[in-house]
Amino acid sequence: MTESLEALAGPAGWSGPAGFALLAAVTFLAAAVNSVAGGGTILTFPVLAAILPADPARLVAANATSTIGLWPGALAAAWAYRGERAGQPPWARWLLVPSVVGAIVGAMLVVALPPALFDALVPWLILTAAILFAAQPYLVRAASISGPRAASIPLACGLQFLVAVYGGYFGAGIGILMLAVLGLLGLGDIHRLNAVKNVLGMVVNGAAAAMFAAGSLLGGQDVSWPHAAVMAVAAVAGGLAGSAVARRLPARIVRRAVAARSEEHTSELQSPCNLVCRLLLE
Repeated sequence: MTESLEALAGPAGWSGPAGFALLAAVTFLAAAVNSVAGGGTILTFPVLAAILPADPARLVAANATSTIGLWPGALAAAWAYRGERAGQPPWARWLLVPSVVGAIVGAMLVVALPPALFDALVPWLILTAAILFAAQPYLVRAASISGPRAASIPLACGLQFLVAVYGGYFGAGIGILMLAVLGLLGLGDIHRLNAVKNVLGMVVNGAAAAMFAAGSLLGGQDVSWPHAAVMAVAAVAGGLAGSAVARRLPARIVRRAVAARSEEHTSELQSPCNLVCRLLLE
């Protein structure tokens, strides 16, 4: 499979312009998906794993590069949804604390633990993401509670901490989990939930990205900065485009799209991207 991918990319292989073009296109789509539901990492991670040079820490580097490259898209999506955050109860901001702390813990686990452990966990992390997508209709149904519920904030903070730890370590599917957590608080329809989810996702990805960037500058973490730079530009465009489309659609249509994304993505995980991951790990 890797030989055929290199053949498609041309003589320069995936390190050449074809690889960067593919990464930019996939990142645009991933950032658009993240702005509405989540799961962009499941698209960018396998592509980076195929593009980056062979190295014992290649999958760890792909994970760190993906996190850093997608973060500007999360920032763009959070900005695009700023209007939908108007009127949110002040206590909802408490979710920022477990988001930052959990993401730092997750990123520290990536940096501190051996790359071989991350390699061994990747198939299970991808399986977890697949299960989240498959269960998405049931999880999103939890977001149907109406009326803010401050009494649920301690439970939501605890759950958000666990989501953020997972987000800092790998992160595929955290958007789905956050929508379910926010549903416990009754913060509004899917648009208002997405507005808060995008801010929390920006914070989780930002904290993890900062940890990976610091590790790279200190020599303890591999990050492919040229690929991250290409991803950053494409992610901003994708985040703005996805948000613009989703915000103009009725809430019920967006909710159905979020749920349908699970079935579609579960099938995708059994096709090229998942196959690439399996072959890289064999």
